[in-house]
Amino acid sequence: MAVLLVTNDDGVHASGLAALARALDELGDVYVLAPEREHSACGHALTLHRPLRVERLAERRFAVNGTPSDCVNLGVLGFLPERPALVVAGVNHGSNLGDDVTYSGTVSAAMEGTLLGVPSLAVSLVDGGDFDGAAAIARLLAMRALVTALPPKTLLNVNVPAGVPRGITLTRLGHRVYTGKVVEQTDPRGRAHYWIGGGEPEWGELAGTDMGAIHAGDVSVTPLHLDLTNHRALDQLADLASSLNAQYRPAARTRARRG
Repeated sequence: MAVLLVTNDDGVHASGLAALARALDELGDVYVLAPEREHSACGHALTLHRPLRVERLAERRFAVNGTPSDCVNLGVLGFLPERPALVVAGVNHGSNLGDDVTYSGTVSAAMEGTLLGVPSLAVSLVDGGDFDGAAAIARLLAMRALVTALPPKTLLNVNVPAGVPRGITLTRLGHRVYTGKVVEQTDPRGRAHYWIGGGEPEWGELAGTDMGAIHAGDVSVTPLHLDLTNHRALDQLADLASSLNAQYRPAARTRARRG
């Protein structure tokens, strides 16, 4: 049977992770390799300054003293008995929509799997939703990914609404605008400290976006491509290199002319 790697950023004991592992069990040998504690909003961090330790909690279930991306690296590059056929991160406790995907440890775990050449999904659930229902959606998408390869350098970012979904919609990323992001407070000794994240965010245009699908009660499936190059800008900035080269004066050439 195929080996499937399951991870998350909410920690190895999270309810969403357990629901996901149960739902995928019929598709292959599911290995849980997840952080020993919560790593929400850790982004694509890797642990390079200390060794990683892995604790066996049960058969095919392990806790790692590292990040979600660490877990995927371990699983894909040799810790598991064979290379996984699929990486699934989730089910995250809370949505990962729009620009927030750049912060998400759940999405970053799927990014790491994609960079390592393994088809990968990230699955998140709006607060108040049903983990088993979201895991069932993940199973459907996992079955498709195992049979039909995903496009190169592409992962699927899946968000499930809190209620019973109307259906499944392919979407693009929305854009969230934050206001009042920093909250200043004073501790008992009179020293200032700050919280990031104050203020209610506002969304830009919803039509066709992941947030628009969630508002409509649909599951949002967004293909994320890991080539961050703005190919249209290459044409728009075609004269940039020639213009800068005309002004560029390497230090060695400048010194030679002065000599």
